[in-house]
Amino acid sequence: MSHSPSLTALASALIAAASLAACSQDKPAEAEQTSSKAIEKAATELAAQEKCYGIALAKQNDCAAGPGTSCAGTSNVDYQGNAWKFTEAGECEKLGGSLTEVADNDPPVPPKG
Repeated sequence: MSHSPSLTALASALIAAASLAACSQDKPAEAEQTSSKAIEKAATELAAQEKCYGIALAKQNDCAAGPGTSCAGTSNVDYQGNAWKFTEAGECEKLGGSLTEVADNDPPVPPKG
């Protein structure tokens, strides 16, 4: 199962922050400030992305794939309309995807122009 790079980065930042806090008991204020910055950076990166429906290939979605699926990597067909992948903000519709679920599994068609 593949994981979204953004979710992996957020998880890594949280783990690093917790580890730093645990190892820096003699400087708790410094560790807390560093932890906060790491979490804030990861959250900002995640917020700069959007869920793009209808662009994921089978088993390559980041999440949401309808009934009978659990989450990441569980879409059944290419371009499944209710499965999404993260894209950079503003890129989804350029790729022919949708910011909301779509009813079909047609390949994405980027707008001309």
